[in-house]
Amino acid sequence: MNNNEFERTPVTPERLQPARYFAANYAGEHVAGTEFVIGAMFVAWGVSTGDILWGLLWGNLLAVLTWGLICAPIAVSTRLTLYAYLEKIAGPGTIRVYSVVNGLLFCVLAGTMITVSASAVRIPFGIDPQTQWYPTSLSFIAVVLLVGAVVVYIAARGFRGVAQFAEVCAPWMILIFLLGALSMLPVLAGATDGIDGMGSLANLRVVADQWVWRGEGGGEITAWHVAAFAWICNLAMHGGLSDMTVLRYARRASYGYFSVLGMFIGHYAAWVFAGIMGAGAAMLLGATISAIDAGEVAYQALGTAGILAVIIAGWTTANPTIYRAGLAFQSLNPRWDRVRVTMVVGVVTTAIACFPFVFSRLMDFVGIMGLVLSPIGAVIVTEHWILPRLGMTRYWSHYRGQHTNWPAIAAWAGSLALAAGLGFSGALHLFFLLIPTWITATLVYLVLAGPAGARQSFPVAVEAETREAQRQADERSWLEESARSATGEGSVTGSSGFGVYRALALLGLAACLAMGVATFMGGMALETFRQWLILPTVFYFVMAWLWMRAREGGRENG
Repeated sequence: MNNNEFERTPVTPERLQPARYFAANYAGEHVAGTEFVIGAMFVAWGVSTGDILWGLLWGNLLAVLTWGLICAPIAVSTRLTLYAYLEKIAGPGTIRVYSVVNGLLFCVLAGTMITVSASAVRIPFGIDPQTQWYPTSLSFIAVVLLVGAVVVYIAARGFRGVAQFAEVCAPWMILIFLLGALSMLPVLAGATDGIDGMGSLANLRVVADQWVWRGEGGGEITAWHVAAFAWICNLAMHGGLSDMTVLRYARRASYGYFSVLGMFIGHYAAWVFAGIMGAGAAMLLGATISAIDAGEVAYQALGTAGILAVIIAGWTTANPTIYRAGLAFQSLNPRWDRVRVTMVVGVVTTAIACFPFVFSRLMDFVGIMGLVLSPIGAVIVTEHWILPRLGMTRYWSHYRGQHTNWPAIAAWAGSLALAAGLGFSGALHLFFLLIPTWITATLVYLVLAGPAGARQSFPVAVEAETREAQRQADERSWLEESARSATGEGSVTGSSGFGVYRALALLGLAACLAMGVATFMGGMALETFRQWLILPTVFYFVMAWLWMRAREGGRENG
């Protein structure tokens, strides 16, 4: 295992990764266990069907554009982690404060994912749901420790290990949300007056309006709120630029648009499907949707395969989140080993996961997390693009040898103070605070950076920009030569059995889909579906893992 993750230096050309890793990573990370929670939360809030469909469309589109137009271009241009680049812009004093805040927030977020996974593992062991902010069962703590150990091991393997895990899980995870909705729609349709089945889109809309998104929220949560939440849900990653840590490995900036897989398969389709599953599970259990956890929802819709889905969904999101947190804390001291830091972070995260306090306020937490980190994203964007266009010197604080970039600190603190004032006064909903916060941070930094030194010229800056331009030119040359000499990413056949394993893995997915369609059409009983779906699921994972191993073996030997 190569542990060099380029924590403080640009990624070298030979370590850049192909498109499939980013496609799988985004699809896997954003088709997560928390989708069960968020999808059900929209139902509990009384959002209408039209508001959920239109709001998710526009909000997720904005998120994809933020990744593709802001985060990915900066990551590919610099090839640095967020933490290394922020230190270059704002100095070690700033990065120490930011890394601690950033790392702790990501620890809490990853802990939530582990808690979600544990909520599924508890079902076969008969552990009661954890509805308090603290754990009420020693058995639940044991489950959390086990789940956390697996997550930390994968995260410690670095970006490649995280991406490979996601690559195996993503296709099945995407399918499993669809299957859950297919299994629950007949349950809801059977209780709906005026229709005799799910034979048309009109009937589907009737079911959705009556049982899923009833529009009972009294207009408090509108399509605008849904769109804003979909945009800021991963604000820390795209607008806050934390995904520089991942996208610095991309061969092209366009790989940022692979986030469309996570946003529209995960945050659109999965939230819709999770809402349907939640409504169906609540009907089967005779409970309100807010009283059942993600594990119970998945189990009612998918049986044992649903338990596995929630476990894996939590893992695929917690893995890269802990990886980011590890890099955040490792940036505090370059002599610290990343793997050991990730292990320590994993222990802290697992301890947090034992306390399900964030689980119950997940949507508020991700909004606050993104809001806290986004002003630093605004500072970086201003430094990277706006200062040079205004004739100022980027990295001016670095050239002056400053320990702390105080205009950056002022922009961060000032914009958050404004956000707090607007939020606590009730002038703006939490979900709408991003734009005034970002604009304020940008303006404050521009106003203060000029007189603080950005208007000065530094001879060393010319030399540094020349070296950076040469590095980028060398990288382009290497990539062009690599493209000419390679037979193409898709032409690698791998070792013996590669094609057979791939075909068998696809057969496993097809069998899962066939069972879901049969249940939806009435050809298979729900109980039969829930009982036997686990068989083609296990078959898929075995074949997919062998497929990936055979392919990687072929590349290493080729």
